[in-house]
Amino acid sequence: MDNEIVLDESVIAEDQQTVVFRLAGESYGIEIFRVNEIIRLREITPVPRTEPHVRGLVNLRGKTIPVIDLRSRFSLPTAEETDSSRIIVVDSESGQIGVVVDAVTEVLTLQGEQIDKTPALVSDPDNQFVRAVAKTNDRLITLLDLDFALAA
Repeated sequence: MDNEIVLDESVIAEDQQTVVFRLAGESYGIEIFRVNEIIRLREITPVPRTEPHVRGLVNLRGKTIPVIDLRSRFSLPTAEETDSSRIIVVDSESGQIGVVVDAVTEVLTLQGEQIDKTPALVSDPDNQFVRAVAKTNDRLITLLDLDFALAA
């Protein structure tokens, strides 16, 4: 008798440390290994003739990095920035990029069985930024495909 283990292909098998943040009242997450640092919102210098979701540039210890507005990128309604607003500085294929979020709420270790791939959502061209959804006791966390979310 073979003791064969069959994994549900809709479940991601590995545990994952995730930075959880809020946008428009919803929880989103990105893998912690992609995050360089989290900084308070600061002056962003606009750049003419860029995509609407490109907020501009910030000076981060002498290095200029582009800043993306995820609300705009995801077609969410605009909102006033608050004391909780942050810029998450992440590694991307083109270097460091800052992403503006409403608030960073926690760093969470998600167990593999809490994370489900979302083929129905991902197959929709408008939602390709969704990599998976994590189910915790009290909420769902949309896990982002960061490379797609940051692509122009």
